[in-house]
Amino acid sequence: MTARLVDFQDACEASRWRAINDAVMGGVSRGGLHGEDGVGVFAGETSLENNGGFASVRRDPEAMDLGQASGVVLRVRGDGREYQLRLYTDQLPRGAAYRAIFRPKGDEWQRVELPWHAFEAMFRGRRLPEVPALDASRIRQVGLMIVDRQTGPFRLEVVWLAEL
Repeated sequence: MTARLVDFQDACEASRWRAINDAVMGGVSRGGLHGEDGVGVFAGETSLENNGGFASVRRDPEAMDLGQASGVVLRVRGDGREYQLRLYTDQLPRGAAYRAIFRPKGDEWQRVELPWHAFEAMFRGRRLPEVPALDASRIRQVGLMIVDRQTGPFRLEVVWLAEL
C-alpha cells in the first residue's frame, strides 16, 4: 500500500476539515464533514437559491510532497453525484485550486484513481488560462467540493486518500 495522506481510521482526522459553503456568496447550501466509524462523511444539501449551488470542505493546511507520485487515489462510496477533489498550492492565486472531477457509483465502495493530468486550475468555477501545470511537490491543502448544478441531499464517504 502506498503512503496514506488522509486516513479516517485516525480518530482525529475528521476534526482537521472545515466547511466552506456558498453562504460566502449569499447561497443557502449546507455541507460539512464528520467521522462515522472510521469513515469521513462529506454530506449536506445543495441549493441553487440566491445564485448558490456548492458545498465544500478543506483539510487544515499541511505540506505534502507528492513529487514522486503519479497522482492520488481515494477509497470512496458515493451517491451517484459528481464531486471534485481540490488541491491547493502556492502556484495559484489565493482561492484558486487544481481540481479533478469524479463520480462514484451510488452505494458501492470503489477506488478512484486521479492522475496529475486529470487536474486543472480553477477559480470560482472558471478555468485559469496560462497557469503552470500542477507541481505535486507543492501541494499544501486538499479539499472536496460538490458543485454539480443539482439541488438536494448529497453524501460522499471517504476512507482514505493516498499516493498513486
